[in-house]
Amino acid sequence: MSKQISLAPDYKPSDSEPFMNERQREYFRNKLLAWKEEILKEAKETLVTLQSESENHPDIADRASSETDRAIELRARDRQRKLISKIDSALSRIEDGSYGFCEETGEPISLKRLEARPIATLSLEAQERHERNERVFRDD
Repeated sequence: MSKQISLAPDYKPSDSEPFMNERQREYFRNKLLAWKEEILKEAKETLVTLQSESENHPDIADRASSETDRAIELRARDRQRKLISKIDSALSRIEDGSYGFCEETGEPISLKRLEARPIATLSLEAQERHERNERVFRDD
């Protein structure tokens, strides 16, 4: 495990410093951990809500509406579970030193892209190429 460094509260990674230096890694580690914590908090709140709403609805329309809401909520939770897995993977990449570098080209992923999508594994160019290829093969 790497040593913790303290960052100024207003610190933002910039292109004027070495890419994925200790401060940038710590910044993204904190960002990922906060995101994961928020998702887990929302999941707990949803669980409480689902448990409290499990009462029997005598009206069939109310019951159907409740079941639809529950299905939507469970799908959202499944997406969040997958997102947590991606966050954990990004945290592992921070630890092994591969975070911030494109899996396809090995080139640095722009700080702007990482800021917007801290779990990104492809540079913008590689991601666009990947999506174009997906569209081509899906149209067959």
